[in-house]
Amino acid sequence: MTTPIHISEFRRAIGPAHVLIEDADKQGYLVEWRDKFQGTTEVVLRPGSPQEVAKCVKIAARHGLKVVPQAGNTGLVGGQIPREDRREIVISVNRLNKIRHVDSKGYTISVDGGVKLQQLQEAAEEADRLFPLALASQGSCIISGNIATNAGGTAVLSYGNTRDLVLGLEVVMANGEIWHGMRALRKDNTGYDLKQLFIGSEGTLGIITGACLKLLPRPCAQNVALCGVDSPEQALSLFAIAKKHAGPMLTAFEIMPRLGMRFSVKHQDGLSRPLAQEHNWYVVLELSAGSPSVDLEALTEAMFGEAFEAEALEDAVLAQNGKQAADIWRLRHGMSEVQKFEGGSIKHDISVSVNKVPAFLREALAAVEALVPGCRPVPFGHMGDGNLHFNITQPEGADKQAFLARWDEVNEVVHAIVARYDGSISAEHGIGVLKRDLMAAVKSPVELEMMRAVKRALDPDNLFNPDRILRADRL
Repeated sequence: MTTPIHISEFRRAIGPAHVLIEDADKQGYLVEWRDKFQGTTEVVLRPGSPQEVAKCVKIAARHGLKVVPQAGNTGLVGGQIPREDRREIVISVNRLNKIRHVDSKGYTISVDGGVKLQQLQEAAEEADRLFPLALASQGSCIISGNIATNAGGTAVLSYGNTRDLVLGLEVVMANGEIWHGMRALRKDNTGYDLKQLFIGSEGTLGIITGACLKLLPRPCAQNVALCGVDSPEQALSLFAIAKKHAGPMLTAFEIMPRLGMRFSVKHQDGLSRPLAQEHNWYVVLELSAGSPSVDLEALTEAMFGEAFEAEALEDAVLAQNGKQAADIWRLRHGMSEVQKFEGGSIKHDISVSVNKVPAFLREALAAVEALVPGCRPVPFGHMGDGNLHFNITQPEGADKQAFLARWDEVNEVVHAIVARYDGSISAEHGIGVLKRDLMAAVKSPVELEMMRAVKRALDPDNLFNPDRILRADRL
């Protein structure tokens, strides 16, 4: 528990205005947007530099205070929320928000850990470059959180996860020392690649205060289309055709069901159904040409021509301008948020091999509909890389809390099917608190002990995010 002495030390370190102790000031740091996790804390710290972060960590370590690092508070597995016992303090990096350096010729950008993803994207665009990480929450999520969770998003198909975009990191360690690893090197074989330990570590090993990231050429042209298909099997056939024609120029291939489309149109202002008829499933498809020599229109026409001939496509509309493209993406990016308006939703973030997506959907949909009669499944997401957000909205008129009380029961059924398909129960959202107790079932004893060994080596006092990813009582 914090005391007036602790508070006084923090105020001297970072200034009284950035040591939040009033409930009203702390509230936004204690609840995640899905409202599943709520916590309490005596203090939220908002340091303004890596050096101030280090000072806060040293004070916390000296007094035995546990630390929850927090970025944009957009995480979905509870890892960024302090526990309700008030024994953890929050260190937010959202004041570390400077673009440090853009190297347009070297195709790199160096930023503070508190820079918002959209701010980073805009800085790259100003330099006529592309930072390809794209998420529905990009206006509020923060790059250190993206790195700490190895965020995926809609462009993984072509550009990879966040891990593939990181060249170097700056990290405050559990002893308060700063690791200066902000190298812009594409090749460096001098021993262990230490940055990889912190990518996907969910704040359990250190606090990321800076990052050097890859930039890419901006596309010369993009085509965004909404496609109507009858089934996931048909969508998979369309994916194969699109991949054959476009190769790496196929930068997104997202699937969503008819019910999800209905929710999105119903609950988002200014949107309408782009296709004349309803379809069982929809695909958002994006092609990006990096060279002006590519005739993207001819490529798209040939792709759709083959798809119609092969009966892999029922209908499609191609965006004719930027607004139409943005509206198609709004239909997809709003898919999580619009489910809130329909009541409780039990979530899954799973992945299977791309070729197994149709079979998984068929089996998992039948299982949840049998388990919860009348439920309204809304599975959607990144079919091009096998990652689905297999969400189930409550039956109409059902009691929300009674439905949500079945979360673990429904998860168990869905995750068992994922296991049979050799998939993952956490494709891009992480483990946090929500899935911590599932780790023993999906990781071998050897893997778990390797992870514990890393945690003990870098954070021997279990200072950072205790009981996230790994159970504290088993370290």
